[in-house]
Amino acid sequence: MIVAAADGSSLNNPGPAGWAWYIDDDTWAAGGWPRGTNNMGELKAVLDVLRATRDANEPLTILCDSQYAINCCTKWIPGWKRHGWRKRDGKPVLNRDLLEPIDEELDGRDVTFEWVKGHAGHAMNEAADQRARAAATAFRDGTPVDRGPGFGGVDRRPQSQEDVPRPGNGDEQERLFDLPERPVTPDQELIGILTDKERRFLETDAIAHRSALEELAAPDFIEHDGNGRLWTRGRALADMPVPEVRASIEILGMVRTGPQDVLLRWRARAGSRVSVRVSLWHRDPDRGWQLRFHQITPVR
Repeated sequence: MIVAAADGSSLNNPGPAGWAWYIDDDTWAAGGWPRGTNNMGELKAVLDVLRATRDANEPLTILCDSQYAINCCTKWIPGWKRHGWRKRDGKPVLNRDLLEPIDEELDGRDVTFEWVKGHAGHAMNEAADQRARAAATAFRDGTPVDRGPGFGGVDRRPQSQEDVPRPGNGDEQERLFDLPERPVTPDQELIGILTDKERRFLETDAIAHRSALEELAAPDFIEHDGNGRLWTRGRALADMPVPEVRASIEILGMVRTGPQDVLLRWRARAGSRVSVRVSLWHRDPDRGWQLRFHQITPVR
């Protein structure tokens, strides 16, 4: 029995995107694209682990935190095929160029899909998420992608521009990504930078959380948390509790409120808890981007 976690990540959905599957520290793979969505990453991770384990002749269990990916693979594909890859409303099915090869790989295989809650401390899911996010970040920053050792010791060369899907490259699973090339705008790039900084405040490790406060909280930092408490920088460094569950981030919008000031709106999901956040960031000439204000509004 092979058990693998599969996950996808997109920094601005769509934006620089990554995918990864993980079995153990010696058996995993990752990749990505300059522009893609979370769903693309989820499906690509599933497709790649199916292909990697094709000749293993063992039952395969794929762990996903995406109900979309699981439903595609276990419920929706047969109906879409019968209707010529169109939905009930007549519109074309999205991500067909990934779904068709997934369907081919599943044919005759003993494959089970299991849902796991994302960002809830599941070790394999977290490992896949970290690798997918690292791949997306590498595409955003223009750095090499660590593609991992693969399955069964197969060498996987570092991903470079030649691996980025292009129209007419003859590889059927990549045609999905023949999207119009759109350069990342300055706002999209800034959203990616600030999202990475917001993630540092969500670390469940006490040392990493304190490091984020020390480096990124402005001297006049103020937070109104979800319980109505007010935190200054000094109080936060002394007493602010470390998050128990690492939250995911969904960006809702960004507004430039001044030449060096940005208001970022986002939604956090940590297990069953959901909150809407507002952050005011200021770019200091010496310390870079500093968080001046943060407000948390619980949704549920």
